Amino acid sequence: MTTNNSIMRPWRCRPLSVVLFTAAALVLSWGGQGFAQSKSPAFPDLIQLPPDFGPEGIAIGNGHTFYVGSLAAATPGQILVGDLRTGGFTELVPPTGRPAAGMKFDARSNYLFVAGATSGGATVYNADSGKEIAYYQFLPPGVPGINDVAITREAAYFTDTTRPFLGRVALGPRGQAGEGKVIPLPANFGVPGGCTVGPPVRGNGIAATPDGQHLILIHMSEGRLYLLDTETFTPVPINLSGGDFAGGEAVCSADGLLLDGPTLYAMQFALNRVAVIQLSHDRLSGVITHYLTEPLASNPATQFPTTMANFGHSLYAVTYGGAPPSPDFVVRIPK
Repeated sequence: MTTNNSIMRPWRCRPLSVVLFTAAALVLSWGGQGFAQSKSPAFPDLIQLPPDFGPEGIAIGNGHTFYVGSLAAATPGQILVGDLRTGGFTELVPPTGRPAAGMKFDARSNYLFVAGATSGGATVYNADSGKEIAYYQFLPPGVPGINDVAITREAAYFTDTTRPFLGRVALGPRGQAGEGKVIPLPANFGVPGGCTVGPPVRGNGIAATPDGQHLILIHMSEGRLYLLDTETFTPVPINLSGGDFAGGEAVCSADGLLLDGPTLYAMQFALNRVAVIQLSHDRLSGVITHYLTEPLASNPATQFPTTMANFGHSLYAVTYGGAPPSPDFVVRIPK
């Protein structure tokens, strides 16, 4: 099923070398024989991905299964499936030519929803077979792009990095992917903020409340959070105190989001840490209580974490290591 609607959104804001998707040869060392055997202890702290894989999104599936996708020019759109317990992984989706950015798993349908970065679209895959279920062309290819995704009972929502839009895919009672459309946000949401690194990025990380009535969205250039009602889609600023959310005006490092009850985790990729925010009951204010820094800050190999997923008492983030040849990892971050 392919729908041609009109929206567009890029990947998360990376250092310029990553934004340009530096090409590099990818050598897969795991042989394609199911999950690679690992000598690491159970639930290792680091799972090393293929060199220059260029990970952007991570999702947790059934049990301790994880999925990661590639932005790299050599392997755009490749998706690996792995086991958090063993650290092994194998290929689920071969390179498609459409970069894989943020992703989420929906257990109802066993579907994996993947933001397509500069492709201007989003893809839905069967999480077991890797078969493409649907593709949604929100905006024309080549315009940075479709960045991240959040899932509610009724819809999957995709952020747009450079324009004031959301992409929406309707979901059926069992998570079936239905109609896709573009939702315009108020024009003033698209006004660039103070970010001085790279293009003037807008929408980046996104999270949905458990009832599906609200979305929390990062405006990356402004270094601010917004609350959006899923009926009106009117952005309302969330007032934060207690610490540095943006990572400095010239850095604008706020990236992926994860909502766990009243706690919001915000990845600060350029600072190699996660901001922990306690939200008010109405989610219109919050306090940054502390930062999660280990093992990101102490390990020079685990640089530039982008998105994260929740499993047990830990967050799992992907890091892309900087300029190639880079060691890319899935990193376990204790809460």
